[in-house]
Amino acid sequence: MSDKACKNCRMISAGPICPNCKQTNLSDDWTGLVVVIDPVTSEVARLMGIKVAGRFAVRVR
Repeated sequence: MSDKACKNCRMISAGPICPNCKQTNLSDDWTGLVVVIDPVTSEVARLMGIKVAGRFAVRVR
């Protein structure tokens, strides 16, 4: 099973449900990968609007 990205919050998930927002609106068509370890101090997380640590897609179609 390939990783999928949530269309709502862009978090990457291996399962059928997003671990962040609990939605099932996932897509196989995503590009770019951002790994956020500390969203409080990360400038990239702030720019992307990420509030939790995890793996995120840059673009989800």
